[in-house]
Amino acid sequence: MKFLIKSCFLILILINNLPTRIIAQDIQYLANPWVQQFTKSAYQAGNQNWGLSVDKQGLIYAANSEGLLVYDGAYWNLYPHPNKGIVRVVQVHSDGKIYTGGQSEFGYWQNNKNGRLEYHSISSLLQKKLNDEIWKIIIQDKRIIFQSFSTIYSYENNQIKTITGDGEPFLFAFQANKRIFIEKLPSGLHELKNHKLVPVRDKDRIKGQNILSILPIDQHSFLIGTAKAGLFVMDKNGAISPWQNDINEELKNAQINNGTKLLDHYYVFGTILNGIYILDEKGVLVQHINKSLGLQNNTVLSLTVDKQSNIWTGLDNGIDRIAINSDLYYYSDKSGKLGTVYSAKIYQGYLYLGTNQGLFYTTWNQQKKYQPIDFKMIQGSQGQVWNLEIINNVLVCGHNTGTFQIKGNQMSLLSPNTGGWVIKKLSPHFPTVLQGNYTGISLFHSATNVLNYIKQYPNFKSGVQLLETQSKNTIWAAGYNELNLIKFSEDFSEIKQIKPYAHQKGLPKSNYIGVFKLGEINVFTTDSGLYLYDELVDKFTPYQQVNKKLGTFAKSNKITVAGNNSYWFIHKTRIALVNLLPAGEIKVDSIKLASLEGNMMKFYENIAPIDVNQYLISIDNGFSLLNLKHDNFKSAAVPIPLIRNIRSLFSTDSVYFNDVKETVKIKYRNNNIRISYALPYYTEIPVQYQYKLGNSQNEWSDWSNLPYKEFSNLVVGKHQFIIRAKLPNGFITKENTVEIEILPPWYRTWYAYLAYLILLIFSFKWIQNWYNKKLIKHEKQLKQSYLLKQEELLKQEAIRAQQHLIEVKNKQLEHELYVKKKELTNATMNIVQKNELLNSLNHELLQLKDENGNKLKADQLQKVSKILKNAYEDNMDWHLFEQSFNETHENFFKKLKQQFPELMPNDLKLCAYLRLNMSSKEIASLLNITTRGVEIRRYRLRKKLNIQTEQNLSDYLMNIN
Repeated sequence: MKFLIKSCFLILILINNLPTRIIAQDIQYLANPWVQQFTKSAYQAGNQNWGLSVDKQGLIYAANSEGLLVYDGAYWNLYPHPNKGIVRVVQVHSDGKIYTGGQSEFGYWQNNKNGRLEYHSISSLLQKKLNDEIWKIIIQDKRIIFQSFSTIYSYENNQIKTITGDGEPFLFAFQANKRIFIEKLPSGLHELKNHKLVPVRDKDRIKGQNILSILPIDQHSFLIGTAKAGLFVMDKNGAISPWQNDINEELKNAQINNGTKLLDHYYVFGTILNGIYILDEKGVLVQHINKSLGLQNNTVLSLTVDKQSNIWTGLDNGIDRIAINSDLYYYSDKSGKLGTVYSAKIYQGYLYLGTNQGLFYTTWNQQKKYQPIDFKMIQGSQGQVWNLEIINNVLVCGHNTGTFQIKGNQMSLLSPNTGGWVIKKLSPHFPTVLQGNYTGISLFHSATNVLNYIKQYPNFKSGVQLLETQSKNTIWAAGYNELNLIKFSEDFSEIKQIKPYAHQKGLPKSNYIGVFKLGEINVFTTDSGLYLYDELVDKFTPYQQVNKKLGTFAKSNKITVAGNNSYWFIHKTRIALVNLLPAGEIKVDSIKLASLEGNMMKFYENIAPIDVNQYLISIDNGFSLLNLKHDNFKSAAVPIPLIRNIRSLFSTDSVYFNDVKETVKIKYRNNNIRISYALPYYTEIPVQYQYKLGNSQNEWSDWSNLPYKEFSNLVVGKHQFIIRAKLPNGFITKENTVEIEILPPWYRTWYAYLAYLILLIFSFKWIQNWYNKKLIKHEKQLKQSYLLKQEELLKQEAIRAQQHLIEVKNKQLEHELYVKKKELTNATMNIVQKNELLNSLNHELLQLKDENGNKLKADQLQKVSKILKNAYEDNMDWHLFEQSFNETHENFFKKLKQQFPELMPNDLKLCAYLRLNMSSKEIASLLNITTRGVEIRRYRLRKKLNIQTEQNLSDYLMNIN
């Protein structure tokens, strides 16, 4: 019972520690892994990369000829060395320090408070300036070993101890199983123990062979790699012997330069002349990768292995990542002789590829060792190969020129019918085999190791690319935009009925129509999704139950069997492995082969099983091998995404940090920012990222391959940026969070508010003073205004008094004028009456007679007449009249005389009488002339005044001012 409880407890622990990502422990030996190339233009540094290391987060560090390179899966960053020298070696300590060595300098790099790497010199502790070049760094807990060709520098507790070779130079130092070995030239291999160099027992066996790699085999034995003599084994007693294997001679020629261990039981060696060699623990070559197979350069200067078991190579020109742990391996025809691959089959120890150039073959053995692939064309196969199929152990080649049987490197004609697109055995129990080709359908009969061509059916001429059985003697035949249901006779000797269905009976219009078996039923592929055929009603209906679960793969153009209720669905060169689970459940894995998207010939995609777990997939310029084996794996923890930096979009200001916990504070003027992030997890398919800004209530963004996000016009305050990543297999990492605080603008800071308060107080005081001054000024103005108003009132009173006085005077004057006018009128009338009286008296006097009745003589009347005449001609009346007239008419005569100086006194009198609007009769009386005389005078006056006939003379005179 106790044992059962302990077992259950252990099982629970194992479950809780299940791997977050699965890595195959067995390396594939067929084809080659994918190589990701990083050129110098990609990482923007020097050609040569002398050292490589990886930290606990998965960041890659490269000792480059221009400085220290750092790669996080998205960005390369170069940190030039302070002395501008070459960095020869790099090693990362578990505490995060990055130790480097190079020309006349060694030390370490560490993140500053902003997360940027800063260099700290250790060699500066030396009493003398370092003139050596550091080539190796070995980390042993707190002790760091820096090795040059002349000296070993042991750094611990901020002190440096030196070890020399007693006059002999060193080659390179190595650490294996916590033991440190170094070769002295020429005396040989030594071990460093307690700051002393102790010769290895059997050192003379490899003396002078230039040791360039020492790797642990087990706890006590070691594998030694030399430049000149290949590989040796040193056992626990120090005995050294050559490692007997088939690859040692080749390694001698390639010249081993470095080595590392992989997955506990593989050895990786970088060479000077021929790239990378991977050997298993028995010395069997498992992989060989050189320039012709993907490396940028054959000279491997450095090696390291990351947590995913990727091999990183520092080359003489670039950096490469070898995806040794990938499920997919590749064969690429870089020469171009193969052309585009349409079909592939493994048959009787050969791999055959049918391409647009012809039929190619190469040997294919199942031994677990690396085998170079060299394809050769089968003579006579030149041209388009459409299909390769094995029927009853016969390899059949559907060719542009006919159908052939293939044996080894020979081909023999089976059928002259051109364009064998598809060939199928209708039932394992019957010999009937049908082939679809350019011109219809051919009939074959099969037996063990035999296939015989019978005939081409004469009554069906359409091209057939796909065939599937509907019933015992009924098949579906699909061609370009065609679908036919063909019924044969019982013995398949003839076609009885052809029933076309393209775009009819429920089928939609589609660019292609295909037919494939899904379990025991036929499914029909179209642009609109999968359809089923209902034989009872002779109609097609959408396969809704499956279409919804397949997503875009419901529109697949091809379906092939993968085994165990699994199928490969292919949609426009995208491939998904679809598992049909019990209870109608469907699992779709579209990630596994996502890297092959766009690399296959559309509608001729080919996936052929090699064994239960391996598949060969035709691609444009070769093929891929997929390993689905899941029985021998180990885990690699997936890191969280790293937030690499926060950068202002419109300013040179940046906040760099790496794993900073504090709030990142950003000035308001830099509130347009870019946040860069990366996941140091390396895959063929780009990692996707998802973020949200704010609290947990905010929704996640859509998944994106972009390793950065830009935000514009972030508001003042704290923002929580959360990032997570998704691997190609769908695994979602844990979240990483950084808090960003957008600081208020200067005018909203505490000191700005203090300034505002001071300014407010000052302003209040100023306003108060200003108001008081204004109030005093206003009072003064009011007083002045009052005085002015009073003065104005007094002036107005004086004016009114003066006006009143004037009015009184005017009234008085008017009265006086009235009186004078009246007096003038009276005087005038008196003159008129006097003159009339004098005229009457004169007339009466002239009528006087004596007692005799005779008129008196003139001399008798002379005295009286003279008196009358004098009375008549007396000017006193006129002067009085003139004076009164001038007073009432404002010096009329003076004005008239000024305007018309030629006027005579009689003219002035006439003018005065006319101004008074007197009649001619009255004027005649005043002037003592006849009325006719007045008219004559008027006429003359008119002329003197230059008045026109139509103008009234009296009116004119009355209008003179």
